[in-house]
Amino acid sequence: MASDDKEVAVDLAPILRVYKDGTVERLIASPHVPPSPEDPATGVSSKDTTISSLISARLYLPNLPKTTTTTTQKLPILVYFHGGGFCAGSTFSFLSHRYMNLIASESKALIVAVEYRLAPEHPLPAAYEDCWDATQWVASHAVDGNDDGGDKELWLINHGDFERVFIGGDSAGGNIVHNIAVRAGIESFHGDLKILGAFLSCPYFWGSKPMGSELTEKSEQMKLYRIWMFVYPSASGGIDNPMINPFADDAPSLSGLGCSKVLVCVAEKDPLRDRGVHYVEAVKEESGWKGEVELVEVEGEDHCFHIFTPDTENAKNLIKRLASFIAQ
Repeated sequence: MASDDKEVAVDLAPILRVYKDGTVERLIASPHVPPSPEDPATGVSSKDTTISSLISARLYLPNLPKTTTTTTQKLPILVYFHGGGFCAGSTFSFLSHRYMNLIASESKALIVAVEYRLAPEHPLPAAYEDCWDATQWVASHAVDGNDDGGDKELWLINHGDFERVFIGGDSAGGNIVHNIAVRAGIESFHGDLKILGAFLSCPYFWGSKPMGSELTEKSEQMKLYRIWMFVYPSASGGIDNPMINPFADDAPSLSGLGCSKVLVCVAEKDPLRDRGVHYVEAVKEESGWKGEVELVEVEGEDHCFHIFTPDTENAKNLIKRLASFIAQ
């Protein structure tokens, strides 16, 4: 915890402060928790793995029926990217761990929750590169999947259905999902793996031209602008860089999204709500993309409410909807 008498250089409360001595104080940090052989609430098993010298992940395996085929039962794969404005959060946090246990249990999916590098220690595009590389690592298991050697992860080899690979994320993680999908429409994964679906929950998109209710959200608009400029100071075009503003004039066409179906979830009171809605409209009506896109809006709720308060009725319903999207 930073000292009260230190001089603040950058104040992005309630997310983060940076002090002039270089200290970084993450204000919304959730305590890290270890993986569990069997989560008491859901029965989901989890373990940590190293993907590279820069990237790690926590894997989640749902409780499978005890049958003779249990050891080889194939499950959909979700590659998940946490939120936190690219500068906070962790896949090893209590909040993320609880959330992933619920998603794994409800969807019966094998989850790879990626721990990517954060700004300001590692400014963007580090997180984008880490998440692309992590998805490539998952795809590598589809090639010579029966080879138990090297850095192969047995849960993926034994239980991963590489015909049903999904990517998903909340907030900044939803932004990462969009950018991975755009890149997947241009570049190939190992073994020519295809992403079946992508969910973007409360995705972090922004831009210089306000949309809808953003016209009255000047303080929030400034904060969301400042976060982006802090985490990606070298971004060409600033807040209208296509990675934060998919509607910018020079943004890649949404017709090229490299997946077959998209689910976007927004919350009524979330300042990011209008851009999530516009994203769906742009994909559906303007881009000519040939896949399926769906919007889910939850009334009366704020940003990422289902992660912070998963026991409410609205949160339970949204988690079930995300799970059914993966399990279809």
